[in-house]
Amino acid sequence: MVHKRIELKDYFSFLGNNGANPVVDVYLPYNMVEMNRQNQKRPCMVVCPGGGYGFCSERESEPIALHFLPEGFNVFVITYSVAPHRFPTQLCEVAALMELIYKNADEWNCDTEKIAIMGFSAGGHLAAHYSTMFDCKEVRAVFPESKSVNASVLCYPVISAQAVTAHMGSFENLLGHKPETQEETDYFSCDKHVKPTTPPAFLWHTAGDNCVPLKNSLLYAEALWKNKVPVELHVYPFGDHGLSTCDKATIDDMTGIFEYNSAWLKNVKKWLKLIFEL
Repeated sequence: MVHKRIELKDYFSFLGNNGANPVVDVYLPYNMVEMNRQNQKRPCMVVCPGGGYGFCSERESEPIALHFLPEGFNVFVITYSVAPHRFPTQLCEVAALMELIYKNADEWNCDTEKIAIMGFSAGGHLAAHYSTMFDCKEVRAVFPESKSVNASVLCYPVISAQAVTAHMGSFENLLGHKPETQEETDYFSCDKHVKPTTPPAFLWHTAGDNCVPLKNSLLYAEALWKNKVPVELHVYPFGDHGLSTCDKATIDDMTGIFEYNSAWLKNVKKWLKLIFEL
């Protein structure tokens, strides 16, 4: 395996404005020449950790990458800019990473028709926001040919900016204030931007999440269903927010509840094989 850390501002200098320094950890499985796999193209996974747009969680970074490398994925974990850096900084950083994946597709053995984006909590908002608004005016202003992903995996995601549903701290960090108008609320509610061309999605949440309400995942799943976009949703009856891999790598006090919820990893791997025909 090759692991390297890339600073996006080295490739796109404007991403370093105001002290921003988005970083990508690149994990590339070795294509074995002995088995004539040197030219084998691999699906890709872009991982957006959570942290309320205030930090990027380590628990939702490398531990996630280590689950998808054995499945044959090239994995790209983006430590995106957080407060005080505001929208559209984060969307543009993901768009920049997509540009690099396409540019280096041959060297990195990337199948650009099989790129999934996975996000946790506020990183789930970023993943869903990019999935639905990769071509919005703010991104297209700097990346006129910004690229879509082909699937999304949303883990206890922040989706809606509606006051009754939102994890409002995430939006205060993203915008610098709470959404002030209905137009602004709708603009940052990912379910409002789903259309028939939105990528298929796998979502999971716990009914007991007291930080980001389950309603967020339900809204996005319903929007996908109404637009006839393939969607899989898992709701686990117990457990708090931020469970990541649901194992000892990311949880200190393991219980049977976490072991039960860890089924999401097995299920999403099967789902990706179905969606990408792996």
